[in-house]
Amino acid sequence: MRAYIIRRLIGAVPVAWGVVTLVFFIIHLTPGDPAQIMLGESASAADVEELHRQLGLDKPILTQYISFIGGVLTFDMGASIYTGKGVVSSIFAVYPATLSLALCSMALAIVVAIPLGAMAAARKDTAVDRGAMFASLLGVSTPTFCAGPLLILIFAVELGWFPASGRSGLVSLVLPSITLGMAMAAILSRLTRSTLIETLGEDYVTAARARGASGRMVLFKHALANALLPVVTVAGLQLGALLAGAVITETIFAWPGLGRLTVEAINARDYPLAQGCVLTIALSYLMVNILVDLIYAAIDPRIKYQ
Repeated sequence: MRAYIIRRLIGAVPVAWGVVTLVFFIIHLTPGDPAQIMLGESASAADVEELHRQLGLDKPILTQYISFIGGVLTFDMGASIYTGKGVVSSIFAVYPATLSLALCSMALAIVVAIPLGAMAAARKDTAVDRGAMFASLLGVSTPTFCAGPLLILIFAVELGWFPASGRSGLVSLVLPSITLGMAMAAILSRLTRSTLIETLGEDYVTAARARGASGRMVLFKHALANALLPVVTVAGLQLGALLAGAVITETIFAWPGLGRLTVEAINARDYPLAQGCVLTIALSYLMVNILVDLIYAAIDPRIKYQ
């Protein structure tokens, strides 16, 4: 197991390097001068040139790239061009907000999706199954830019149960978590149903029933554990996407997260901050994928890591 983890971490290095390299050159080749944007269109050429020198933008792009790679390796990615704050400190300031929102949304989706999918699979082609699949279809078809404002109007404006925006404690997590978790729960519930129906037709499930095992034991002990591998895979990818920042949801609820910070950095042509955000996103994806692989062994003991 330890050797497998080390191999995965080593294999993640070129992926992270490729992402950082690609984003570095794409951002630098994007039209727009950050110095001109910061100083305004009325700034003189001398002032723009001086700011270029201060920010290191007057150096060749290859020199800037090598300097940036060296900064990444030493965990010093410079300072934000727009705010002057350190890139690492700026990311650390917003990452807990994104992490808490992602984990709450994922927990909500799993708590809803797995029982709903299992119930639909156990009662296939009944009213329960059709009702569960209609609910999941409604959830996956409702975009976040529609669900978010609707939840705000009902539960924040009309009922006053939850705050409409900002991050002010656990209660402020409820509405954005529901907004993100609703679509995720819909996807996971449909996947749980389809994989569980297939698993229920396996020979070992039939044998368990022939031995007199109860329907509940057959469903949850024998079938569900073996049907969860694809669900875990999709859930891991969804969690990686959430850690990348749910930009629309964070914007609707004024949530100070990584996705919102990334968009602000790109719009401001803030090269160091944008690069730091994308690097954090890439590393989050890689770590989630490694974690999912390790969870496989816990779910299915037949999986061995050589």
